[in-house]
Amino acid sequence: MNMKYLIIGAGGTGGSIGAYMTEAGKDVTLIARGEHLRKMQEQGLKMETAKRGDYTVSPIKAVDMEHYEEQPDIIFVCVKGYSLEETIPFIKKKAKRDTIVIPILNIYGTGGRMQEKLPELLVTDGCIYIAAQIREPGTIWQNGDIFRIVYGTRKPEEMRPELFQVAKDLRESGIDGVLSENIRRDALQKFAYVSPMAACGLYYHVNAGDVQKTGNPRDTFVKLMQEVDALATTMEIPFLVDIVATNLRILDGLDPSASTSMQRDIYAGKPSEIDGLIYEVVRMGERYGVPVPTYRMIADKARADGLK
Repeated sequence: MNMKYLIIGAGGTGGSIGAYMTEAGKDVTLIARGEHLRKMQEQGLKMETAKRGDYTVSPIKAVDMEHYEEQPDIIFVCVKGYSLEETIPFIKKKAKRDTIVIPILNIYGTGGRMQEKLPELLVTDGCIYIAAQIREPGTIWQNGDIFRIVYGTRKPEEMRPELFQVAKDLRESGIDGVLSENIRRDALQKFAYVSPMAACGLYYHVNAGDVQKTGNPRDTFVKLMQEVDALATTMEIPFLVDIVATNLRILDGLDPSASTSMQRDIYAGKPSEIDGLIYEVVRMGERYGVPVPTYRMIADKARADGLK
């Protein structure tokens, strides 16, 4: 089964997926814009990776939304949470009746919210484990070895053969593709890393290296993970792993200079995912009756600093 893939968003997440799958001979088109798009169209996509070294994927199919003229079988949505709304009309225009949408965002519950706006399509949930960012236009820097995509349907009856093919295509591309049997739990498990790391990094204004050391940032990171763990238990999707030990191993394998995209956006004065990564956890605590005092402390400081 040869499937046509569309990746909306060509940053660290989408760009890496597109590069690996293109290199493996898959039919992939990236949606990008601005100087990043121009560089990819002119010289390909440069990859700086710990596992594969530095190389360039060229040519690579990359266009903006206005110039995409195909109908994909699979759409990976890899934009930031604050850009999600603008993808909906584009998806409606370009999708076939049997196109499957796989959102891979940091914000928990994105798939369900997209499904409400795209009722005619199948929208799964999904998440990604990767440490990558745009180094400069046309260049992606991966600062860790992990590259795993986990996705799945929220209802067993929604499972389709194409989803098994996606996992096969990802694995053939050097990506650990996992079709989850419990995506609510698995997506929340990923959220239990990225949300605490973003909150901790913002509160202390530190990168991964400072959280890798014994001290207040690492202790706070642990407390934040424990609060998400308590939420998972109350939501009746308890984690099957020791979430603190698991996420500390992920953290300790990162380049010390690594930071979260939320931090980088805030420091640059750009829109950020702070609402979904921090404020939403406080709301979830209220909704499920779970105390989240560490999240509340960080949320209160962020609001006092005027962050929305």
